[in-house]
Amino acid sequence: MNTLRQLINRIKLQWRGKNHIVGWNMSPEEAVSFIRRRGKVVLTFYGYSGMGYEDEEGMLKLAQEVLAQYRPEKTLVVIGATGVGIGAVYPLAKTMGFETAGIVTTGALKNPEAISNAVDHVCFIKDSQYGGKLPNSDDLSPTSKAMVECSDILVGFGGGGISQDEMLEGKKQGKPIQYFPAEMNHETAIRYAQKMGLPPPESFSAPADDVFGK
Repeated sequence: MNTLRQLINRIKLQWRGKNHIVGWNMSPEEAVSFIRRRGKVVLTFYGYSGMGYEDEEGMLKLAQEVLAQYRPEKTLVVIGATGVGIGAVYPLAKTMGFETAGIVTTGALKNPEAISNAVDHVCFIKDSQYGGKLPNSDDLSPTSKAMVECSDILVGFGGGGISQDEMLEGKKQGKPIQYFPAEMNHETAIRYAQKMGLPPPESFSAPADDVFGK
């Protein structure tokens, strides 16, 4: 795994500043249209973002095994554009020869340095939230809607409420889902709870485990 990590770090340096920004204020339909025009099977990864992974190396090893099942020249890897959490799969995908794309809310422009250097194409979606369901509704926000609708195959590694909402919608639409239970980073989760004035987490597992982890 050390060799894999070295390759990932090398790719991060090589791709710094090379993102192709598809659009800064896109609708879900515009983003999906762009992704589809690539003419490839869309393999989308879902999981934790800012919370990160307790065992990131283990997650990457499993992700490598998943990616090895697909032909790079015929597959487009899509994630949420940032490099944190599940975004660690981006440089891994690049080491294996995959084209990559990211779909993310315009809210991410507040922290542009978080965008992964290993994303070939970035679609910024006009959205007042970061994903998940719209308030008092079962409809997905524009960002989550674009993520699900562009996906042919959904691959989940744990993940919070937004990922769960997206994978449930993918399941509803009859799209194949491959899911791996994974714990969020314990220290990060505890710090977040303290910051929000909440008690320590009772569990570090994903809410999606109960639905997809069986």
